[in-house]
Amino acid sequence: MRRVQIQAEPIALIAEQEALWRGDAGAGAVVTFIGLMRDFNAGVAVSQMTLEHYAGMTERVLTELANTAVNRWALRRLTLIHRVGVIIIQEPIVFIGVTAAHRREAFDACEFLIDELKTRAPLWKKEQTTQGARWVTTHT
Repeated sequence: MRRVQIQAEPIALIAEQEALWRGDAGAGAVVTFIGLMRDFNAGVAVSQMTLEHYAGMTERVLTELANTAVNRWALRRLTLIHRVGVIIIQEPIVFIGVTAAHRREAFDACEFLIDELKTRAPLWKKEQTTQGARWVTTHT
């Protein structure tokens, strides 16, 4: 199973994690990464942010990353979900989950996915700060 999704709705973290391993007796490792909206960036308080994306292209880039990970590591399942729209403090922005027979492949693939997503996905972030709204790079 390989699933890539862009959504405005909150991510159902527990259900997504369980769907990775449930029913797959060959899975020996589940590794997940959850990126959260925090209350600061670059030394400035942030109250919320709006993430915009290039529809079609964002899904294509994330699918390419997922395909690369599946081809590079012996993964059993992979889920990559990214939020768009208005996101408030402490809400998950991104969920990456992978399963493999062994932990090293799962850890390496998960790290690859978040690192590449941060540099390649066409996403734009507008933060609401104490100093007003500002557009910032998502590639950090």
